[in-house]
Amino acid sequence: MEEQDCEKESVKLASEEISHEFKTLVNSNDLQSLNHLQNTILGRLQDSNAVLSHFNEFSEHCYAEISGDLARNTRILKSIKTDLDYIFQKLRSMKSKILNTYPDAFPADSESEVVDRRPDLEMPK
Repeated sequence: MEEQDCEKESVKLASEEISHEFKTLVNSNDLQSLNHLQNTILGRLQDSNAVLSHFNEFSEHCYAEISGDLARNTRILKSIKTDLDYIFQKLRSMKSKILNTYPDAFPADSESEVVDRRPDLEMPK
């Protein structure tokens, strides 16, 4: 029993010595400074998180208000595009009929095909 007590005492002394050596490796002022900086950063991150959460709620509310208008306007624009495509198709058809009937109706340079440089908004790039 006495041998176990002696062994426990030596382990305790060794643990205290190692603990003391670890404490002397790093200055306590440096640890306090690091702890203060970490708390400051944590506070800033929590503030940023709160601001972003508020912004997300605000954005969600705004989107809910205008989503109906966006959907309606999208449908209108698609309808307008369909109508314009139909109109231009009819115009090309009429022009080709006029050219077949009256070959001199348009100047020679107007017969060359005009390249459409408008972006195709339906196709993602």
